[in-house]
Amino acid sequence: MNNFEQSVIERDDSAPGLMTAWGAERLVSLSGKHVAIDADAEQVAERAARASLRTQIARLEQQRSAIVGDHFPHICAPVVIPAGAGYGPALLDLGELERSRDRLAAAVQELRARVVERVEHERQAHEQLQRMRLEPGRYKFARLPVRDLGQGVCGVWEVRPRLGLIGMLAGWWELKLSSGCPLPRGSRSTRGPGSRR
Repeated sequence: MNNFEQSVIERDDSAPGLMTAWGAERLVSLSGKHVAIDADAEQVAERAARASLRTQIARLEQQRSAIVGDHFPHICAPVVIPAGAGYGPALLDLGELERSRDRLAAAVQELRARVVERVEHERQAHEQLQRMRLEPGRYKFARLPVRDLGQGVCGVWEVRPRLGLIGMLAGWWELKLSSGCPLPRGSRSTRGPGSRR
């Protein structure tokens, strides 16, 4: 038995932890290229995962913006606080990117549900307006904001008596649109150039 065989036997007789450590150390020293290749592969996989998550986040943000743009001002975007907010600039890890993606996906789903509700609300408002137009006498003093119809933010459709009190007594009712936005409180109406102060 030569010295090399004796050293191998002594290593085999040593504690398993020492053998494992020696084996790992030997692998690192003998096959450093393989370890480097594994680390590079892990970095490539992480970069690919980051790119995929960023693409998903960008697509969700685009969908959210499109929904809000198509239905503004009746539907506004919910506030989504990005991951890591309040801690200054930072590179988000995969978990934080996934959480940002999930929050955006939930926000888009919520907006889509609100769009469905809004479309149904506007449909019912249009039906109500049609009934008010056909039979104004059945809807005396009824009011329907144009906001409910999705036609703007100012103005109200209202059933009023024609010719005031006389029309009310005679049963003459009509549907009229009061257009324009009310002036803010405390503001004065503008006067013409020839008006006196």
